[in-house]
Amino acid sequence: MMDHTLLELLEQEQGNYLSGETISKAMNVSRTAVWKQIRKLEERGYVIEASRKLGYRLVSKPDNLSPEKLSELLQTNRFGRSLRLLDVVDSTQNEAQRWAEDGAPEGAIVIAEQQLGGRGRMGRSWVSPYTKGIWMSLIMRPSTPIHFAPQLTLLTAVALCRSLRKSTGLEIGIKWPNDLLISGKKISGILLESAAEDERIKYVIAGTGISVNLDISDYPEELLERATSLSIQAGRRFSREQVIADFLLEWEQLYDLYLKDGFGAIQTLWEALAVTLHQEVTVQTPQGQLEGRATGLHESGALELLLSSGELRLVFSGEMGQPSSAQ
Repeated sequence: MMDHTLLELLEQEQGNYLSGETISKAMNVSRTAVWKQIRKLEERGYVIEASRKLGYRLVSKPDNLSPEKLSELLQTNRFGRSLRLLDVVDSTQNEAQRWAEDGAPEGAIVIAEQQLGGRGRMGRSWVSPYTKGIWMSLIMRPSTPIHFAPQLTLLTAVALCRSLRKSTGLEIGIKWPNDLLISGKKISGILLESAAEDERIKYVIAGTGISVNLDISDYPEELLERATSLSIQAGRRFSREQVIADFLLEWEQLYDLYLKDGFGAIQTLWEALAVTLHQEVTVQTPQGQLEGRATGLHESGALELLLSSGELRLVFSGEMGQPSSAQ
C-alpha cells in the first residue's frame, strides 16, 4: 500500500524533514497524492509536521495495543484469554456477536483500535478515535434466567469503576444504571446485549467504551461540557493494556462471586459507588418521565425511586438526568 511506503520513507529520516518533491519522486506519484497520503496517516494517529520550505517529518506514531503486552499483564483464568484484536471495525458488539454465535468461549473479548459505528445505550453514537481509548466487547455465558440480565450490567459497571479508581486514583462514580463519571463528566459507557433460549441466557455481549487517552481536541465542542477522558482528568497518559488487564481481573472476580453467591454483594458495592443515590432525580422511562428520590437498588437490579406521593416505584429501564451533585 502507498501509505506504507510513505511511512517507511518518513521513518527512515528519524524525525528529520523530507521534502515533498523527494517523496513524490521516490513513490512515483504527484505532490497532491503525497498530501492525501499524509492526511490518511494523520487520521490513523500519526503526527506529521509540515513545512512549506522543508517538507514533512514524522513527530510521533499511534500507540497501538500490543497483544503480547496484554497477555503478559493478564491475571485472569478466562476473561481475555481468547482475544481478537482488530484495527478498525463498525462495532465490537457486532464482531463479538458473530463470534459468540460461532461458539466463542466465555470470557472471549474483541478489542478494536477504532470504531466507526460504536453505539451506546438508547442508540447513541460513541466517540472512539484511533488508538486513544478502549473499545471492547466481552462474551459471557451465565446459566441464569433472562430477567437477570440487568444485574450483569450493574456488575460490569461496578467492576470497571473499582478497577479504574485503583489504577488511576481518580474519584470515579456510577450514574444509574451504568455511566461512569468524573466531576459530573462521562468517561465510560456500558452496553449489554443478550441472546436467550428457552427463557435462559444463551450469551451476553458486554460492550464497554473507556475514554482513556483522548485529548480535548478529540471531542466535538458540544460534548466537552459532559464528556472527558482519564488522561484529561489525571494530566497524564495511561497504558491501555494495563487498564484492560486490571478491569478484566476485577470483572472476572466479581462475576465469579455473583455466580456463587448471587447479586447481594454486587448490589452493596454498586450503591457504595453510586453518585445518584439519596438525591432528587428525573428518570425518563419507556412509560414516561418520573421524578423522585433515588433511594437504592432493588435485589432485582431495578432502581428504587421514592415519588413525592410516597409511592416507591421500581424502575427497570430508563435514562436518568444529571445528578445535582455528581462526583
